[in-house]
Amino acid sequence: METNQLVGNVNTKDTSDFENNISAVAKGGGITFIGKLFTNVIRLALAIVLARVLGTTQLGYYNLALSAGNIAMGIALFGLDASVIRFIAIMVARDDEEGTWESIQIGIGISLFLSSVMGVLLYAFSFYLSETVFNNPDFAPYLQLISVFVPLLVVNDQLFNSLRGFKEFNLSVLAQYIYQPITRLIIVGVLLVVGLNAKTAIASYGLATITASGAMFYYLNRQFPLKRTLGVSKKVLKEIVVFSVPVWLSSLLVKFQGNIQTIFIGSLSTISGVGIFSVAGQISMVSGEFSSSINTTAKPIIAELNEKEDLPQMERIYQMANKWVVIAQLPIFLVMVMFPATLLSIFGEDYTEGASALIILAIAGLIKVGTGMGGIIIDMTGYTKMKLVNSIIRLATFIILDLLLIPKWGVVGAAIAVLGGEGGVNILRMVQVFFIFKILPFNRSFFKPILATAGAVLMVTLTSHFMPFETNYLLATLNILIMVLAYVGLIFLFGFSEEEVNLFKALTSNLKNKLPNFSKGRSSK
Repeated sequence: METNQLVGNVNTKDTSDFENNISAVAKGGGITFIGKLFTNVIRLALAIVLARVLGTTQLGYYNLALSAGNIAMGIALFGLDASVIRFIAIMVARDDEEGTWESIQIGIGISLFLSSVMGVLLYAFSFYLSETVFNNPDFAPYLQLISVFVPLLVVNDQLFNSLRGFKEFNLSVLAQYIYQPITRLIIVGVLLVVGLNAKTAIASYGLATITASGAMFYYLNRQFPLKRTLGVSKKVLKEIVVFSVPVWLSSLLVKFQGNIQTIFIGSLSTISGVGIFSVAGQISMVSGEFSSSINTTAKPIIAELNEKEDLPQMERIYQMANKWVVIAQLPIFLVMVMFPATLLSIFGEDYTEGASALIILAIAGLIKVGTGMGGIIIDMTGYTKMKLVNSIIRLATFIILDLLLIPKWGVVGAAIAVLGGEGGVNILRMVQVFFIFKILPFNRSFFKPILATAGAVLMVTLTSHFMPFETNYLLATLNILIMVLAYVGLIFLFGFSEEEVNLFKALTSNLKNKLPNFSKGRSSK
């Protein structure tokens, strides 16, 4: 009888732990998604303004400069972005205050030093890179401008990651996804009056991070007072560096992957092609934001579960989180696939040339989301060498396909390269997680969203015959509304499990409690 009671207590504890963890993923992911949704609305508005005011060539200069800055950031971060999240989460779980402080010092200090070096190098070699890579010396001033902001962007990123390590998702979201885009919107609004061009647009991107960095430093200091004696132990430094190096090489390859593609389009095709592809990419990026939000929140939780060797909870979180993001992804995917030219025409008629590329990017995004958080599990469970191998495979696929396809097909070739690189490596990650942990991101309940998608496609196919939209925004909006309503209606018709209903209630309750408290600068525990 005592044994049965003990087993019952253990099962109750396991259930309670899972509910707490998956609820944390849901709540943090929901808060992060709201923040990302807000910043993406502003980002899209700014993208439309920049696309129409700058034109395809100036927009190409703008995006090429940001790509160069992102590559410099990737080198300077040294893999410490993932390390900060992982080690802070682990040290906090151990109640190791000294280890937590050492993790913060290493993560921000080394990154700041390296980013300063990279900024200086990028400035110094700006004319050489412009002449040899792009055969366009006029591009050098844009590189010099972005080089000034590299250290600030890196510190901003590390403050954000530090708050995520403490699971302070609402505070990091408030600073990064609310303050920063609002600041940038105000700056661009002023520039529209005094003069908006590619250079001032780059400056607005860099200056807006000051607001976010200041807020995140304040929130981090409140969460974990930073007025402490400086110093790190060799043991913690070694642990973090050993973890960071393969993560850095992998992350660097990922950074190169997206940004080198922009550079390939600029050098192998046209500068205007960079502008067109950037707009298509901007639209497709929106589709993955909910998935990114959930993955962001899950990182410290996956690290903790791996530390506790709790595989059953990891599997349940893997499957349930994947189902959420697939349900959220599918209607956005349908809009991009069924209405690509309509979406791109909002930015200007010149950008509709990217319609085919947008469809291909949407398919790549669906594969990335639908294969689950395999990359997060590999990262947070310490399989850093595997992460590095995956990144090498992905980058090699990108480079080979880019070199083969961009000269022939331009932005469409670049989109096919994304499909091959992203789709292939995400399927590979899913297979790797299965072989390591014997878990998959799918279960039988995934048939429901698939059937709902089929029903929505059938509905919009029928309505488009009676309301052909072409470039008519009103009819396109009506068709999109009917399609989305059909999808949502079928999802609710098929129903949710009791566990999902309870988690949804917890999520909405938490958001009601937390969102008004954003301005207070503290999260409820």
